[in-house]
Amino acid sequence: MLENGLYPILRVPDGGEWRLDILKRHKHLLGTRVKVVGIRDGFDLLAVDHIEPA
Repeated sequence: MLENGLYPILRVPDGGEWRLDILKRHKHLLGTRVKVVGIRDGFDLLAVDHIEPA
């Protein structure tokens, strides 16, 4: 997960990137691999329900 202003970025193995709409604490996960559960909420936006270290 990478920092990107308002929406952090999740980079996936196939080269795609998703912006994460996340309200919970997540700064401690920046720069790490994460597992995300959420709902697609736009072209490249995921509304995050749950995030944890992978």
